Amino acid sequence: MATRSSVSLSLSFFLAFLCYLELCSCFYPKHLNLSAVGTHWSTAGATWYGSPDGAGSDGGACGYGNAVSQSPFSSFVTAIGPSLYKSGKECGACYQVKCTRHPACSGKAVRVVITDFCPGGPCVSESAHFDLSGTAFGAMAIPGQEEKLRDAGVLEVRYARVACDYSGRNIAFHVDQGSNPNYLAVVVEFEDGDGDLAGVDVKEGSGEWRAMQQSWGATWKLDAGSELHPPLSLRLTSQYSSQTLVANNVIPQGWMPGATYRSLVNYNV
Repeated sequence: MATRSSVSLSLSFFLAFLCYLELCSCFYPKHLNLSAVGTHWSTAGATWYGSPDGAGSDGGACGYGNAVSQSPFSSFVTAIGPSLYKSGKECGACYQVKCTRHPACSGKAVRVVITDFCPGGPCVSESAHFDLSGTAFGAMAIPGQEEKLRDAGVLEVRYARVACDYSGRNIAFHVDQGSNPNYLAVVVEFEDGDGDLAGVDVKEGSGEWRAMQQSWGATWKLDAGSELHPPLSLRLTSQYSSQTLVANNVIPQGWMPGATYRSLVNYNV
């Protein structure tokens, strides 16, 4: 007959085994934070557009407006081909790019944010293509040889998806000019970590969460059909790792179209 101590020991091993199975069954690589994943480099083509020391375009297809030339973007931005733009779902995602095959290349990696879409030319014909701002393209050069690198035409570069890091800045919500008491559209800015979004939900006070639709780029909308009663909370779900984050009461009473409201939260890096 088994002793009480041996039964207890067997039960402990059994419970530990169950815990092991539970941990294994819940582990999905997709849900790893980008900060916990090693850097994986791939090959792409790269060009640049706009002014040599500019931000490419004023805002671009993601809807960030003139924020692209200001801190924390600071003109280190890129338009991207369809394979990585994914109909705007990847707006806000961060990449490192570097070049090594041209004499003017420094080999130093430059971090850029997707803020625009490149719809033609090599952006479509190549499996992956970065149409960088002049600032970002020049930053890949050996100091003093920026102009030489910009004259190179289409470059072969190496690129890798990385976590976004906006140095302590919290997520902001820019309310679209077309918003009104029955319709809300917001551009989501400065998400640390994954950078991209799979979904956004809105809630009035203590009410139920209501799913917003991606309007275009980084703009998410809700056609409520009736007047929304602020303050409004917004819940974000990241695309890469499916992490959720809630900005409570971030859209205040008396909110205005065109205004930007800064939250008190951001994803961990």
